[in-house]
Formats: sequence, C-alpha cells, structure tokens
Amino acid sequence: MDCDDEVMLTVRITAAERALLRDLARGHGGDVSGVAVDGLLEVIPSLHDDGSVLPLLRVLARPAPCAVTLWLPAPVADLLPLLGERLVRTGGPSAGPASAALSAALRVWLAGDRALLAAGLARLHGGRGAAGAVSGPVVAGPVLGGPAAGGPAAGGPARVEVAA
Repeated sequence: MDCDDEVMLTVRITAAERALLRDLARGHGGDVSGVAVDGLLEVIPSLHDDGSVLPLLRVLARPAPCAVTLWLPAPVADLLPLLGERLVRTGGPSAGPASAALSAALRVWLAGDRALLAAGLARLHGGRGAAGAVSGPVVAGPVLGGPAAGGPAAGGPARVEVAA
C-alpha cells in the first residue's frame, strides 16, 4: 500500500467516547479507524455552512483527555482542513485545525444514540455487524442522519428497540 493512500491523525475524545468507538468497532467487526471514517462520512455532509459548525465548537469546548490515533483514507483526510478552516473562521481553535475538526466531528457523531449508530453502520455495510452487539443501554437521543439516513429529522427524538 502506498503511503499516499492513508493519513494518520490523532484525535482527542473522552474515555466514554473512546469506549463507545471501540464497542462499535467490535460490534461491526471492523477497526476503530474504519468506524470513525463511517461516522465522519455521516457528519461532514451536514456541515454545509458556518452556522452548522456550532455543535462542533460546543464539543471542542468540553475537555477530551484521551488521545486516539486513526488512519483515514486520503480523500477523507483532505476534507478536514476545509472543515478546520470553517471552525477557525467561526471562532474555533487555530492550532491543528484538521485534527480539531476530526475530533469535533467524531465527538458529535458519537453523541448520537448508540443503537442508531450501530444500525447505521450495519446499513452502510450491507447488514454486517449487529446493532445488538453494542453493549450498554438503548436510549432515546438526537439523530444525526436525518430522513436521508433513515432516521427522523436531525436533532429530533428517536427510539429504537433492539432485540437481545
């Protein structure tokens, strides 16, 4: 594999977010980097203007003590400086904007309902991985995919029943 195919970046997330990311990867049968890329592909398209990055700025204001190294496909990593520039323009951190953008986008995605995240991963990969494989309670919460991703409007409540 050519080194131009992937880019390594370190993100800052909380211990709970790291545990959820690992659970999702385990339930999906993939690795943490692959799950993070899938999450980015769900979140980044919704960030179409400066106002839409406000959730990212809010999540960056909260402490995130854990460092996690991710390998991203180069085309996905190429999107991060653009998102980072938008974060800086709207009041975000100016140091390491691509890494901050990745951290914020991943943290916003991980804030979604864990069962919906697992179900979205399974849908994205043709049913591989089971929503029930993710440990922890199923709770109602904000949905990031909206109707296009098979969920209710962004930010609306959702309830998913997962068979044990």
